[in-house]
Amino acid sequence: MSAHNRSRYGRYSGGPDPLAPPVDLTEALDAVAEDVMAGYSPRRALQEYLRRGGRNRDGLDDLAGRIQQRRKDLLGRHKLDGTLEEVRRLLETAVLEERKQLARDVRMDDTDRAFRDMQMQNLPKSTAAAVNELSSYDWQSSTAREAYEQIKDLLGREVLEQRFAGMKQALEGATDEDRAAVAAMLGDLNELLDKHRRGEDTDQDFQDFMAKHGDFFPENPQSVEELIDALAQRAAAAQRMMRSMTAEQRAELMQLSAQAFGSPELMAQLGQLDANLQALRPGEDWSGSERFEGEEGLGLGDGTGVLQDLAELDELADQLSQSYSGSSLDDVDLDALARQLGQDAAVSARTLAEIEKAMHDGGFLRRGADGDLSLSPQAMRRLGRSLLRDTAKQLSGRQGRRETRAAGAAGEQTGSSRPWQFGDAEPWDVTRTITNAIRRTIGDGDDPGRGLRLAVDDIEVIETEARTQAAVALLVDVSFSMAAEGRWVPMKRTALALHHLVSTRFRGDRLQLISFGRYAQTMDIGELTALPAVREQGTNLHHGLLLAGRFFRKHPSMQPVLLVVTDGEPTAHLEADGDSWFNWPPDAETIRLTVAELDRLGRAGVQATFFRLGDDPGLERFVARMARRVEGRVVAPDTGDLGAAVVGEYLRAHFRGRPFNEEDWAT
Repeated sequence: MSAHNRSRYGRYSGGPDPLAPPVDLTEALDAVAEDVMAGYSPRRALQEYLRRGGRNRDGLDDLAGRIQQRRKDLLGRHKLDGTLEEVRRLLETAVLEERKQLARDVRMDDTDRAFRDMQMQNLPKSTAAAVNELSSYDWQSSTAREAYEQIKDLLGREVLEQRFAGMKQALEGATDEDRAAVAAMLGDLNELLDKHRRGEDTDQDFQDFMAKHGDFFPENPQSVEELIDALAQRAAAAQRMMRSMTAEQRAELMQLSAQAFGSPELMAQLGQLDANLQALRPGEDWSGSERFEGEEGLGLGDGTGVLQDLAELDELADQLSQSYSGSSLDDVDLDALARQLGQDAAVSARTLAEIEKAMHDGGFLRRGADGDLSLSPQAMRRLGRSLLRDTAKQLSGRQGRRETRAAGAAGEQTGSSRPWQFGDAEPWDVTRTITNAIRRTIGDGDDPGRGLRLAVDDIEVIETEARTQAAVALLVDVSFSMAAEGRWVPMKRTALALHHLVSTRFRGDRLQLISFGRYAQTMDIGELTALPAVREQGTNLHHGLLLAGRFFRKHPSMQPVLLVVTDGEPTAHLEADGDSWFNWPPDAETIRLTVAELDRLGRAGVQATFFRLGDDPGLERFVARMARRVEGRVVAPDTGDLGAAVVGEYLRAHFRGRPFNEEDWAT
């Protein structure tokens, strides 16, 4: 293969993998919908899911907790006297080596030796003062002189490291030529910043500066603004580090800094740089401080780096809080998160951002005319399918599989087929019929290539179910006791599962959702799902039955099916003027009107089932009497089994008591 035709492959490093499968929203949608049904707004529900995270994924709260722990670890591990300790060590080495040299130099004048030794013994206790006092000392020991020169070199590299990360290592063993290059860079940098402050700089000025001094800036800024941002963040961190020291430490270092490289001009240039940066970026935190309580000493450069880390951690904490106006997970700096917590944290945050974006862009949340978010019909269908699948599993466990199926020309196709029998009028299942003919031909040893001959036994017909169309009124109690007793969300899940079943499997049926509290009202599934729990007294079953009767009269040719979910006796009824009259304990007039309306439905042939939630004796007696009046049924399911109980009763009404196979409608 020629060289120009060869290809090289490697790990993709350009952000999210463009070939990765789309993020799975199943868990997120279920969690958001559950919170919406519990009373949260869709926006708040999504925020809560993002905060909690998923089963195998950190949420925002987990990441924020790790951010705070890392911050705590940095402050608890370090202290800020690293440079002072290193200077003290070098100073002690220099003094000790000088005294050794004085003791063994026999040619030295005794008076001179005594004077020098006294000078070594009586140095100020302050490290900075001692270093300054020895600035003009004529060292007799070359080892001592080298240690003292290292102090000035160390200080120079540390003060530069405070402003330019990596400078301490880069200038180790620096020559006079290297120091001159640093001085030239600082001079040109201050000139560029001065021009920028006056608005007189050009892009060419920046390009010329980077061409000449770019090696000093590994961040590789692409504009003067990026250059200023990087320098200002570092310089502000250096200021915060100095303010985080004790007053004694700060005074010592300020005195020592004058010895940096033995060059007062260097400190003057750095002072001018700080002034320029503070004027250009006044919004940086130039006056903050931190409290370090650890034992690991930090030098000026490393300490400034830690202060930068702390500032970055604080910014990440703010981004992860999502507490500011217009916040979005796209705001989270994934590179900074990876630096501070590792790549796994960045992956978690990126996935959460993708989920947030997919929930909005994928059509699962929609914004109404009032600007509020709501679950979209697509989300409701997806959630209903999931809830119906769970309900099917519960039903399968409770009542087993269907053994037989009735067939009739007026029924709906089941998706199955069966052998043709004399008198059948159903359409043929052509695919199964031809397949049977091929199998028989091969089994008989004939060549199917010569053509097929159909036999009566090959024919299969499409199976149908004989059933009656139904008008189903699901009445759900929305009095506050339903929420207080933990029945609010199961009630909504039940309604959503039934709604999905009717709208997808039994499209010829009609379903009306009716809520009844102080008043009753008809609702679509979206309204019921988002209905908040309100502390409102009253269980107005009378009004609910009135609305159910109106619904049944609109569909006179359908079998009326009444399903009532409640956890309390009627305590309110609708008066002639439209007001709701409430009383506890239940008033005789409320009971009379409720019973009268149920009797009216009974005479119209309604099939009624009451789902009693809770063990209240009064409720138990009431629903039993109500059911007997219309030859209905009472079911007392556990809260977690409510959905299966309601759907099961709906199907029982459909198939008139015959057994059924849940797998046929849960697909």
